[in-house]
Amino acid sequence: MSSDSNPSAAKTFHVKSFGCQMNVYDGERMSEMLGAQGYVPAEDGVDADLVVLNTCHIREKAAEKVYSDIGRLRRANGSKPVIAVAGCVAQAEGAEIARRAPSVDVVVGPQAYHRLPELIAQAQGGKRAIDLDMPLESKFGALPKRSANQRATAFLTVQEGCDKFCTYCVVPYTRGAEISRPFADLIAEARSLIEAGVREITLLGQNVNAWTGEDDKGRDIGLDGLIRALAKEDGLARLRYMTSHPNDMTDGLIAAHGDVEKLMPFLHLPVQAGSDRILAAMNRSHTARSYLDIIEKMRAVRPDVAVSGDFIVGFPGETEDDFQATLDIVRDTNFAMAYSFKYSKRAGTPAATMDDQIDDAVMNDRLQRLQSLLNEQQQAFNAATVGLPTNILLERKGKLDGQFIGKSPWLQSVHLIAPELSIGDMVDVDIISAGPNSLGATLRQYQEA
Repeated sequence: MSSDSNPSAAKTFHVKSFGCQMNVYDGERMSEMLGAQGYVPAEDGVDADLVVLNTCHIREKAAEKVYSDIGRLRRANGSKPVIAVAGCVAQAEGAEIARRAPSVDVVVGPQAYHRLPELIAQAQGGKRAIDLDMPLESKFGALPKRSANQRATAFLTVQEGCDKFCTYCVVPYTRGAEISRPFADLIAEARSLIEAGVREITLLGQNVNAWTGEDDKGRDIGLDGLIRALAKEDGLARLRYMTSHPNDMTDGLIAAHGDVEKLMPFLHLPVQAGSDRILAAMNRSHTARSYLDIIEKMRAVRPDVAVSGDFIVGFPGETEDDFQATLDIVRDTNFAMAYSFKYSKRAGTPAATMDDQIDDAVMNDRLQRLQSLLNEQQQAFNAATVGLPTNILLERKGKLDGQFIGKSPWLQSVHLIAPELSIGDMVDVDIISAGPNSLGATLRQYQEA
């Protein structure tokens, strides 16, 4: 069950996260928790004593990839690390994992990973450990204080779960009902990150704009109130949030984009389809027109906002006319970037048993046409920033000598040659070039972190 590592050496671990930003956040928290237990990070899982596969269940291929990774962890000499499968695949397929992958030692769901150290200890004692509970008490109180590890940006989960029950989605079954973390806990965690050097925080949630709570004066607030409070924190330069649902896009949150300087001009707002008939079948509870109304309101208060979205093509019953309506809403919105996927049948969801499942060849054709239009819009958005003076936050070093990569206010990757700078610097630049996925810039001036 364990590797052949030197028993006197510190135990090593590797966490591999799949899928969404919330999984990235969960992976970071598990890493921090294991570090607090004396484990040392390993570069990859080849020689680690413990490997955590933090899984995503949104798409079928993502789930299958987990089993492939489990198989690759068996070493040539027959040994293997302690293997823990965490996340949404663990929650949805715990019994199947135990049957299909006997080499897995720990199976833990996304609401129970705070118990990972004791589950690992149980597995090391020779007994497979499984915890798929969704306890009422929050896992977050059991996690260690945040550390930035010389990062300029960080995720902060503020809300989990989903009550929307889109007919194609497994999230309500794997993450549970919508819950909002307490205001005081979020302020404290944000301050820990800022003290550790983080300058940009992205607030996360399955439906992040469904967050509600009471502020330090006992007043009921929504996400806009949380954003306004966090923006007052010294040392924090930027705020972002994702992923939002159109039904929770309040006037107050829209207004915050015009009022709060630290809130970046970027909105990720999935629409999924442009046909009202398909949106109703998806149980999205919004229409194409109501979605476009939100975008119009947002651009009225923040004209330079970059809009991002998610799309599903080939939902059961989708006709060519329905698909054309999706292309229409893309043209009407003019996205800066977007994510698009073929419909993926997930067991246990209502859509999986719907009539008129779409042939894969038809889905491939529609996806190619949609992505062609989305790529055209993204390239046009990037090109429109050439010549603009703006600022970027340096996040990491590039491949070239003296090169840094940062993010623009619109979440574009920007490459800059400036060997005198450091990660975490806020840099004033001129955008001089634009590619499909990134920008080039030259330095104007900078303010040290």
